[in-house]
Amino acid sequence: MIKNKSLIIASYHKFITSTKDIATGLMFSKPKTLLFGFKRSRKISLHMWFVFFPIDVLFLDADFYVVEIKRLFKPWTFYSSKTTCNYIVETPAGRIGDTSVGDKITID
Repeated sequence: MIKNKSLIIASYHKFITSTKDIATGLMFSKPKTLLFGFKRSRKISLHMWFVFFPIDVLFLDADFYVVEIKRLFKPWTFYSSKTTCNYIVETPAGRIGDTSVGDKITID
């Protein structure tokens, strides 16, 4: 479960750490929530090739605080984070509610 305060962002998520799964992400899939974990803090470049629905993206630091947000990331576009992060949450658009930078995300 992924939560922000009392808001349940996702009751189920898949945790991704392998290079192959990170590269594939949500391509050719149905809407779902993914949690990506990286070995070190870094800026992330994302693409929406072959993802056919908009998503919201939370960029999290090592302590699961939101350091950046990309809302309504649309199919066939690119985005590069402006900050470094250790984790990314990708979820169908609209699921993150009023989540803002500085919020602590809980992951069970």
